[in-house]
Amino acid sequence: MQKVMIAGIGGASLGTELLKALMLSGKYEVYGCDISRTAYGLYDAGFTQTFCVDRDNYVRSVISACRAVGAQWLIPGGEQPMVLLGKSIEQVRIAGLQLVSNSASVIETFSDKSETFKLLRQAGIPVPRTKAIDGPADVRYVGLPCIIKPATGSGGSASVFFAVTVDEAMIYADFIRRNGSVALAQEYIGEEEGEFTVGVLSLPDGAIVGSVALRRTLEAKLSVSYRGRGGLISSGYSQGYIGPFLEICEQAQIIAKAVGSKGPINIQGRVKSGIFLPFEINPRFSASTYLRAMAGFNEVDILIDYLAFGTLAKRPAISPGWYLRSLTESFTPDEKLK
Repeated sequence: MQKVMIAGIGGASLGTELLKALMLSGKYEVYGCDISRTAYGLYDAGFTQTFCVDRDNYVRSVISACRAVGAQWLIPGGEQPMVLLGKSIEQVRIAGLQLVSNSASVIETFSDKSETFKLLRQAGIPVPRTKAIDGPADVRYVGLPCIIKPATGSGGSASVFFAVTVDEAMIYADFIRRNGSVALAQEYIGEEEGEFTVGVLSLPDGAIVGSVALRRTLEAKLSVSYRGRGGLISSGYSQGYIGPFLEICEQAQIIAKAVGSKGPINIQGRVKSGIFLPFEINPRFSASTYLRAMAGFNEVDILIDYLAFGTLAKRPAISPGWYLRSLTESFTPDEKLK
């Protein structure tokens, strides 16, 4: 069996969703690590073994955990592990590990959302108006109402706000700046024509393997970060209908090609006048990876298989239907805490 280490396995996270996708294939011994002693995944019986790693010597500690169990494959289980391990990809390679991720250059570009949308505009991709906020004029350029969010680290809709006035937008922008990030204003696109999350998998040579789109249902509280005053911000917990959304997938694949994706990429967007407008792009597997695996597109398994053996298995047909989720609870006694 192939041995895989997932770095970042907090509760209801990408890391634990990756575990489920790998378990679904039945071909892997899966190990996990996290910096928090109370990370849910550290006590998930699905892992063969887990490790609490050193926050201050993160990359070295993760590599040591991989060596301890003989893991060949290392997958970032979140945005921070992706950035840290992506910057240290040479160190990871020298250690004899294969990082299962997008290319370092793509990760670097998409870690800054201001650069992300600049690149998309230059490539001729339709995007919501997006601008770094230096003053009220930048908010007026984008238009009201608008979304205010940080240029870095807003995965799962963290620190994402809905503003209906310029003054309100500037208050949110100041909050983001005080937390050490650049504030962006982005045109608000309503959800009337649908919000989608699309996983697109590319190979290291840029060839696209496939994509699957999920139209989000935004009725459950779990999937909504904010609702009010005529606006809605979705949360990081996608659920909804997976089906043959061919035009959405085609537009998402054009985006993946335009940005030079060489691995997994997740594109979130809403439709306006029939055009899919991306508002968030993450160059990694996403927390909806397991939903796509359930539907028949197990992108984690597909990519590891290709990297290990150079082969692509025939894709099964996608099973259309509603893919829903909830939270899971667990109990760990004091003496078992890592």
